[in-house]
Amino acid sequence: MLVPGTYRTVETIRGDLNKDGHEDVVLLVKATDQKMVVTGDDGKPLDRNRRGLIIAFKKGPSYDVVLSNLQCFSSENEDGGVYFPPELEVRIDKGNFYIGYSHGRYGHWRYNFRYQNAGFELIGYDSSSHHGPVVERALSVNILANKVVRRVNTNHAAQGGDERFKEIRSTIQRPKTIRLGDIPDFDELSVERTLGISP
Repeated sequence: MLVPGTYRTVETIRGDLNKDGHEDVVLLVKATDQKMVVTGDDGKPLDRNRRGLIIAFKKGPSYDVVLSNLQCFSSENEDGGVYFPPELEVRIDKGNFYIGYSHGRYGHWRYNFRYQNAGFELIGYDSSSHHGPVVERALSVNILANKVVRRVNTNHAAQGGDERFKEIRSTIQRPKTIRLGDIPDFDELSVERTLGISP
């Protein structure tokens, strides 16, 4: 059994993550602690249990768990104050594992992990900050190439789609390995701070 008894599977995705030609599995899981189910403002129950990941490689007729990080994501029902919580997406593409957060009109964050050195290491990061339909700034980090690209909108009258961007290129100042299994809480992760990328 891949999933502990105190968790349930929310989503299952499949793909080859270690380039051996076999289909591996990623499970997005959620805790089932009833103490974390609260009553919302509308009187309906809200499940505030945190979510996490289990990744297992196909080995013959069975699977070997290579990563278990069961609490790294907040609940989809987390109290965001005046904001809705961001939507979480996990996917496999061309052997890499992507974790994305989309916050609608406020922006997005995307993390690109690759299995190497016996773990899932962050090799790329992209984010953008929006004001309504207008992209105010965007960041792209290529950790493998040690490159950083910032794009800042200079058209303060932009309505969306008519932004004019100033591009600023730099290098990563503090190269450091960020491993998926070592991230306790994505809400607290700052790729920029960890890698010494200036604002």
